[in-house]
Amino acid sequence: MLFYSALIFGQNKINIDAQFNMHKKSAKVAQTLRYQNITEDTLTTIYLNDWSNSYATKHTPLAKRFAEEYSTKFHFAKNEMRGFTNLTAIKDSTGQELQYTRLKPHPDVIEVKLSKPLLPNDYYHIELFYNLQFPDDTFTDYGATSDNELNLKYWYITPAVYDGEWHYYSNKNLDDLYVPKADISLKAEFPKNYGIYSELAIQDFSQQDSTQTFYFYGKDRVDSKLYLNRFPKFNFVQTDNFTVITNLENEGILPTDRALITDRITQFITKNLGEYPHDYLLVTDIEYRKDPLYGLNQLPKFLNPFPRNLQYELKLLKTTLNNYLNNTLLLNPREDYWLRDAIQIYFLMKYVEENYPDLKLLGTLANIWGLRSFHAADVDFNEQYNLYFMQMARSNRDQPLTLSKDQLLKFNANIAGKYKAGIGLKYLNDFVNSDIVENTIYEYLDTYGLKSTTSTDFENLLKKNTDKNVSWFFTDYIDSRKKIDFRIKDIVKTKDSVTFTIKNKRDNDMPVSLFTLKNDSVLSKTWIEDIHGSKTLTIPRNDATKLVLNYDNIIPEYNLRDNWKSLKGWFFNNKPLQFRLFKDIEDPNYNQVFFMPLVEYNNIYDGFTLGAKMYNKTLLMKNFRYQFTPKYAFNSKTITGGAQGVYTQHIENRNLFRINYGLSASYSAFAKEAFVTKLSPSVSFHFRDDNYFRSNKSSYLNFRYLDISRTVKNNPLLEVKDPDYSVFNIRYVNAHTALIDFSRFYYDFQIAKKFGKIAVNYEWRKLTERNRQFNFRFFAGAFLYNKTDANSDYFSFALDRPTDYMFDYNYLGRSEASGIFSQQIIIAEGGFKSKLETPFANQWMTTANMSTTIWRFIEAYGDVGLVKNKSVKPKFVYDSGIKLDLVTDYFELYFPIYSSLGWEVDEPNYSQRIRIKFTVDPEVLLGLFRRKWY
Repeated sequence: MLFYSALIFGQNKINIDAQFNMHKKSAKVAQTLRYQNITEDTLTTIYLNDWSNSYATKHTPLAKRFAEEYSTKFHFAKNEMRGFTNLTAIKDSTGQELQYTRLKPHPDVIEVKLSKPLLPNDYYHIELFYNLQFPDDTFTDYGATSDNELNLKYWYITPAVYDGEWHYYSNKNLDDLYVPKADISLKAEFPKNYGIYSELAIQDFSQQDSTQTFYFYGKDRVDSKLYLNRFPKFNFVQTDNFTVITNLENEGILPTDRALITDRITQFITKNLGEYPHDYLLVTDIEYRKDPLYGLNQLPKFLNPFPRNLQYELKLLKTTLNNYLNNTLLLNPREDYWLRDAIQIYFLMKYVEENYPDLKLLGTLANIWGLRSFHAADVDFNEQYNLYFMQMARSNRDQPLTLSKDQLLKFNANIAGKYKAGIGLKYLNDFVNSDIVENTIYEYLDTYGLKSTTSTDFENLLKKNTDKNVSWFFTDYIDSRKKIDFRIKDIVKTKDSVTFTIKNKRDNDMPVSLFTLKNDSVLSKTWIEDIHGSKTLTIPRNDATKLVLNYDNIIPEYNLRDNWKSLKGWFFNNKPLQFRLFKDIEDPNYNQVFFMPLVEYNNIYDGFTLGAKMYNKTLLMKNFRYQFTPKYAFNSKTITGGAQGVYTQHIENRNLFRINYGLSASYSAFAKEAFVTKLSPSVSFHFRDDNYFRSNKSSYLNFRYLDISRTVKNNPLLEVKDPDYSVFNIRYVNAHTALIDFSRFYYDFQIAKKFGKIAVNYEWRKLTERNRQFNFRFFAGAFLYNKTDANSDYFSFALDRPTDYMFDYNYLGRSEASGIFSQQIIIAEGGFKSKLETPFANQWMTTANMSTTIWRFIEAYGDVGLVKNKSVKPKFVYDSGIKLDLVTDYFELYFPIYSSLGWEVDEPNYSQRIRIKFTVDPEVLLGLFRRKWY
């Protein structure tokens, strides 16, 4: 035997002898694995999970996952920071070496050829010898810290699950390794000045001169967390149910309070889910940060509206529920994750209902003058789960909960999907009634705890326990993107009865609750089922003054605004107007109009503008949105601003997922004492891969008509010919906005009275394995016809600075010919950085822009092109220089060096030749955040 192990038998057994080198952030491991074939099949091959090797290269599925979410830290990391597994030998029980290979698509999965077939119910013994180089913890929070400590999870090799087919997959930072339960013996040798923390029970320990050795054992285990910390960071709280080991932040919380909170939580979990089968449950700060309560972690500590004890309690509760379920409910966490999520969120909500029934979403802020007038101040804490889910549903980004977890958008995987599952379980429980769902959960955990199971087992158990039809929950709610949306219509009243119609605006079998109210008092609640299209009902009136669907908001309904009808007369069905300062959570009982003060600086001609925005947009997306933004401009001393209305048509289960119909108007200065009025109706079609929302590929087709009117009041330096013009524009854009391989192209077609144009633009960007970036852009544009003024280049193609006659670009000084505002560059049309002698083309233009990394954010660039004007031969132009890529596409500096003009660095006015690319638009900057989550 390699080392000490407890003499207890089980299906699978893992013995690990690990010698940790904290300075080198590594470990030497000798491991034996006894694997039992629990199926009726004969196996000649087994598969092992080696998730420590998922960090080995920039091409693993984990690395690709980081790139999908625009995280550069892994790609730019040094090789020694990534970690890997050096597997030296795999042998059978006789010492014979076994053939093995790493799967090409899954370098963190090992295929092992057995020396003899493994018959049903037989065991196979494997010995593994390997060295671990732990990754830096900056990637996934697990690994080696900068203080030479180790926070480990999924760190040793484990068998994959086989139940007639092998269930293996790669690490994608989803914390979802699927392994069969095993009895684990661990011998860990590490330096004396470290402490060790694990859920396994300590069997023995010994000390040497500079090291210490601990022996652990755990029966029926699936988790593998191990913490080696230099200073004590964990607290042990023993309760009547099980001992909680945690390092959750507890600053300012007395030890007695921590003990009372922990005991209350373990009692709640034991009462509702059953006894925990192990003695210890490890609850770590890393686990909480990966799955936080988003209502608690959004504000800095000095603004946090929740008492410290309450914050700690809810953090500990959520993480403890998660770990309890992970350690006892042996579902496939990649494919069948929704049930765990549903149980966790359901009982998180129940705990708050029982212990903090008056807790509000805004906490103590709900009582502050000025804030308490907001509808958000009235919203209960538990309503946040519906809000987060509805954020994705309203924007047509929600996904079925049966989809593989690695196919979910990050926001769905981390937040909206979990919350949909939890509030769905609450919806189901309310419909079935009599605590049947809660009792079924308890029975399910009692029956299938520490056994391989699926959510189908839960479904079958629930259907056995109730006479009601609950199939809709699993087919229409869990396994689809079908929305829930009902309305009441066609009220007919008599003295004794009310006849009305409930319309199901979606194609589903989901039930809805009907309430009768007398003023604000509930008289009755009835569940209405089988509403296909419409269903007409007649009920006793019983002094009711209002009929309301989903009055308690238990059902996660898409639109609540048409859920009620007054029985007092038609006038009372009109929702009153409500005016609010600043955006709020939607109140379905009012037609809300919001006001927000605006202080902006959009261009140097208007200068600072002071005004207000009047709009109807709430925190959740609406299909129809409008805004009016009148502003006073201090420089131009006039009223500017605009108005916009957009109707969005969402389309589900197709690549064409959104159509926007819009109308906008604006008035602003484009030069000193010169103003432009822009009116534009438009329609745009947006496409994505309906089978894979995580794809960074998208496209859209936009049709718009622009009516431009320019007015010059008192500017003798500015001459405007043809002040009024109109352009019909069609643009198709196709983009693959990935971190490693970026590409984007568009076709643009313009028709006006005096000109017609066509253009194509292609961009390509590649980030190499050695962290060099190559950029290439090609542009070609030509006039179909050009009857514009021969002395004006207002409508011509521009080499370095488009005139922007459609007023699309955010120029701060679009009419400036000198000074820093004339140095602002927007990469469009020619894309040159130097201002050359032939800056425009009134016939055709073709250019290529290139750049590559020199060192970190410093790049060398070069541009070449041909410029063709009427009656003139094509002119070849070029430039080159240095680019500082401070924030790609958002803040860049260009320093010209050599061009068609010669050496530009020798020129006395060189500082005026430097070009600047930047944006201060909050919506554009917000895109940096959105692309990581959506």
